Amino acid sequence: MNRRRSIRLAASPILLVALVLGAAAAQSRPEATRRPPARWFKGNTHTHTLWSDGDAAPEVVADWYRSHGYQFLVLSDHNVLSEDEKWMDVADGPRSRLTPEQVDDLRRRFGADWPDERTVDGRRQMRLKTLKELRGRFEQPGRFIFIQGEEITDSFQKLPVHLNGLNLQELVPPQGGESVHDTIQRNIDAVIEQGERLSRPTLVHVNHPNFGWALTARDIASIRGENFFEVYNGHPSVRNHGDADHPSTERMWDIALTHRLKETGLGLLYCLATDDAHNHYAFGIGRANPGRGWIMVRSRKLDADSIIAAMKRGDFYASTGVIVDDFSRDDGKYMVRIRPEEGAAFITQFIGTRQGAEGESAIGGVLLETTDNPAVYELTGDELYVRAKVISSRYHPNPFAEGDHECAWLQPAVP
Repeated sequence: MNRRRSIRLAASPILLVALVLGAAAAQSRPEATRRPPARWFKGNTHTHTLWSDGDAAPEVVADWYRSHGYQFLVLSDHNVLSEDEKWMDVADGPRSRLTPEQVDDLRRRFGADWPDERTVDGRRQMRLKTLKELRGRFEQPGRFIFIQGEEITDSFQKLPVHLNGLNLQELVPPQGGESVHDTIQRNIDAVIEQGERLSRPTLVHVNHPNFGWALTARDIASIRGENFFEVYNGHPSVRNHGDADHPSTERMWDIALTHRLKETGLGLLYCLATDDAHNHYAFGIGRANPGRGWIMVRSRKLDADSIIAAMKRGDFYASTGVIVDDFSRDDGKYMVRIRPEEGAAFITQFIGTRQGAEGESAIGGVLLETTDNPAVYELTGDELYVRAKVISSRYHPNPFAEGDHECAWLQPAVP
């Protein structure tokens, strides 16, 4: 016994030296070999500028998002990438899209030499900044980045079919199709093909399904190769809440999830909230403004590849104001930890469809409603899926529709 004890004691200085040397080696490792902790990054994947039908120059849009705490932004103009040369007429009048006052504002905000102007046939014009130029002005490593994107704007028999491609390198022309579903799928396939051909992680999400009453829950449920759609879109014309004859986009989510998991085996469908902002000067009900909806992505790094990878894992949530510090879907439990906010109370609903559910009325029921924080739902094993929604007592300060509360939608889990 004494001999064994003496061996342990004799070895302890050696162990101590090894520990010290190991710690010193760890401290001397190159920064690139250390794994940074995961953190939440706020971003918007759907907004518009003068490159298509937005009402502001792209630098105005970028400056708004960066100054309001966003870490990543997708400028998703219709069927265009902001990489070529585009000149806009500068003129007064109700039909002018770019006024002299707005150009003067750009000078005040970004410097006298910032606007690039010319005169052609007596018309004053200003060149729109490209994404490359915007990156040089606004991007800051670890603080703010752009992800190149496009709103692929297609249609079938006058029904609008819009999708956002993220992290694109090349323009994706509208692909057309023989039905609404076929049109969706062909455009998804085109984004996937580009990513595979260029060895570049891409993502595509289906936009505002109730816009023009164009899409059904079954259209969304049957998409292959991708699994993202907008459950919330801030544009006043997209009918998030449905009507007496059409389900809300949230109800469409439950129908699509049930169909995918019970009938087709296509797997989970993840949701986004976006602004779809077009109006960057006048704010209020009836305007398509920035700041209405966004996503929070949990990632170790702020770059396009890492953000896309985290979204593919479902490690993100959609919000119109509620902040979630953590959520997890493991060990038979679904947990949501909400950041407290003075003057606000929160209700968390765990929503899902059970395995034996029959009929539309059994789809997407509230399985548990609680005011606990953290909110926890224990899965029983008979659920097809469970998702969580957090509803704040606070009204949205600039809502899609009068009476909207701030919310968060968290991604579904399967037992």
